[in-house]
Amino acid sequence: MDWPHDPDGPEGSEGRRNYGHAVLAKKIDEEEDFPFTASEFVDEYGDHPIRIDYERVVSVRDIFENIDGKTEFEDFPEFHTTVGDAMREADYWPYRLEHA
Repeated sequence: MDWPHDPDGPEGSEGRRNYGHAVLAKKIDEEEDFPFTASEFVDEYGDHPIRIDYERVVSVRDIFENIDGKTEFEDFPEFHTTVGDAMREADYWPYRLEHA
């Protein structure tokens, strides 16, 4: 895919040292950006690459596919919880927990 920047460059995984949520978090200024909606985030960053693991890179748009665009994020914990749930649902979460 033709990404707007290198998935493993400074705006991305930083040489594969950051994955998933860490790459998404770099796009947010906690002091200035909240609150915002999922659709606002996708409008601005939808085509940006997010490294999921050592093999897979997907777009922000792909990750947000299962999040209603009207969803509003008030703070980082709310953003991370919602995005984490969407990543698990889409099988973009590289770790699996065994449930007892």
